[in-house]
Amino acid sequence: MSIYVIADLHLSFKEEKPMNIFGDNWTEHPEKIKKNWLKKIKQDDLVVLPGDFSWAMHLEDAYEDFKFLNSLPGKKILIRGNHDYWWTTLKKMREFLEKNDFSNIDFIYNTSYIYDDIIITGTRGWAILDSDNSNKMINREISRLRLAIEDGIKKYGKDKEIIVFMHYPPLICRNLLDNPNLEFYKILREYNIKRCYYGHLHGNSHKDAVEGFVEGIEFNLISADYLRFDLKKIK
Repeated sequence: MSIYVIADLHLSFKEEKPMNIFGDNWTEHPEKIKKNWLKKIKQDDLVVLPGDFSWAMHLEDAYEDFKFLNSLPGKKILIRGNHDYWWTTLKKMREFLEKNDFSNIDFIYNTSYIYDDIIITGTRGWAILDSDNSNKMINREISRLRLAIEDGIKKYGKDKEIIVFMHYPPLICRNLLDNPNLEFYKILREYNIKRCYYGHLHGNSHKDAVEGFVEGIEFNLISADYLRFDLKKIK
């Protein structure tokens, strides 16, 4: 029983949306992911996918993308990304899974999941650089992160490791701890989180990634292209 992670699958089986605008390495990237997935993942493994799973605008339009994911081994847990416009309420998404017999997929949305005595939780996050609507969205996502962590503690206890997964990076190299928007990082410190995995950064943006330890918290970028479309084992 192992835990793997990969973000930013950017699937689009219904309507082709080429990703090679971000580089030639994205050419036929679903096939690369599938090949690597089948080499590593067993049925009793867990795969966490922190955001940007599908380009679909509506849940029903993501059917082929979910079908592809469901066909792969392992239990999959999805967290929302900034391009997951299909994302709706937890109730509607779980009804969609049940209706289509996608039995090995679930979502984290202000919630948590336990696997082999480890609490899995997280949220989308938001861009931590200043923007016109950053304060409103950051505050909303901070509340969601707190709810998700508290959900795990309430359901599974305080004595277990909590791993946080986010779509947006909670820290970036530019400014690092001097950035005024450190709310996500502060929440991780508050709850004594030791590991955080995030995606979102592609191509030239990889240079902004924080990798390794910052004051006792280990950060890892796990966007698909950064991982060369492979899956990263974290347990």
